[in-house]
Amino acid sequence: MFRRCTMVLSVLCLSFVGRSALGDVQYTVTDLGNLGGSYVYPNGINNSGQVVGYAATAGDAAQHAFLYSSSGPMQDLGTLGGTNSVAYGINNSGQVVGYAETSGGVSHTFLYADGSIHDLNVFDGAESGAYAISNTGYVAGIYTYTTNGNSHAFLYRAGSATDLGVLPGGSFSYAMSVNDTGQAVGYADNSKNGRPHAFLYSGSGPMQDLGTLGGTDSYAWDINSSGDIVGDASTSDGALHAFLYSGSGPMQDLGTLVGDSESVAWGLNNRGQIVRRSDSGNSGFHAVLWSASGAIQDLNTLIDPSSKWILEDANAINDAGQIVGSGINPSGQNCAFLLTPIPEPSTLVLLGVGAISLLAFAWRRRRV
Repeated sequence: MFRRCTMVLSVLCLSFVGRSALGDVQYTVTDLGNLGGSYVYPNGINNSGQVVGYAATAGDAAQHAFLYSSSGPMQDLGTLGGTNSVAYGINNSGQVVGYAETSGGVSHTFLYADGSIHDLNVFDGAESGAYAISNTGYVAGIYTYTTNGNSHAFLYRAGSATDLGVLPGGSFSYAMSVNDTGQAVGYADNSKNGRPHAFLYSGSGPMQDLGTLGGTDSYAWDINSSGDIVGDASTSDGALHAFLYSGSGPMQDLGTLVGDSESVAWGLNNRGQIVRRSDSGNSGFHAVLWSASGAIQDLNTLIDPSSKWILEDANAINDAGQIVGSGINPSGQNCAFLLTPIPEPSTLVLLGVGAISLLAFAWRRRRV
C-alpha cells in the first residue's frame, strides 16, 4: 500500500510540473460555433457559462439570436415572426432578452424563457429593444418615444415599464445594463455640448451625468452588484479610453495597452475584473483583461499560442472568470470564443494533498 501511495504522489507531482510548464497560459479557448452563416457575435454570459448573442443563418439570409451552452451546439432562438433577432443579455436563471422583428417588420423587446420567445409588448407595442436583464427580473433597454421619434431608456419589470427620461436639455437616452437593485447605466445627450454622456439611474430622481475624462463624450456599458460602472470616455486629446466609475469622485482612466491609442471597457464581474478591447491603430484590436490590482493583460498572451487563435474583442465576463468575445479562429474565420480559466497550480496542489491525505488515512485504517 505504501508503494501505491508513492506512485500516486509521483503522478500528482508530474501533473504539477506539466501545469507549470504552460507558463503564462491561463485559459482554454472554445469556439462557440455558428448558425450556418459567415459571422457570429457574442454579447453576454451568465455564471453557468451560457452565452448569448447573434449569428448569421445559412447563406447569411438573416441574423438570429442564439443561446450557447456547453451541453450542446448553438441554439437558434428564432424571432417574433419576422426576419431578424439579436440577444444581448442573460441572467443566472437562463432568461434571455434582446430584440426581434415581428411579422410586420417592427423590432420588439423579447424575453426568452422556458424554451419559448415572448414579446414583452413594452409601451403598448412601441418599437423597442433590450440590452440587459438582472437576476431579479429588471430589463433595461430603449424604446421609440412616439412624441418626437427619439429613443428613450426604459426599465421593465413584472409587466410594468418606466421611461427613464433624459439628461437636462437632452433628447435621447439608451439603457445598456442594469444590476439586481435596479440601478441602470447607459448614455444620453445633454445640454452642455449636445454630446452623449454616460449616466447612472438609481431608481428615483433624475439621471446622474457621470462626466468624461476631459473630452466631450462618454458611454457606460455595464454595472455590477456593487454599483461599479465601466465604459469609455474621450480624453482632452479626443482619444477614447476605458473608464471605471466606483460611485464617488471622478472616472478612473484605465489606460490602454502599451503602444495602443484607444480602449473600450465592455463588461465587468463582481470580482472587479474588467474585459476590454484595445486599439493599436496599426496591428488591429486586442482583447484585454484588467484586474482590480491595475494589471492590464493582452488575453492573446494568456492562451496557448499553438491554438492559433487571435482574440480581438472581449465582451463579457462572469463571476467564475469565463470570458466571451470575438476573434479569428485557426481557419482564419471571424468567430466567437469562450475562455475558461485553467485552475491555478496552488489549487491543484491542494487537491493533490487532499487526495494523498485520504489515501494515507485509508492505509492507516487498513493497518489498524
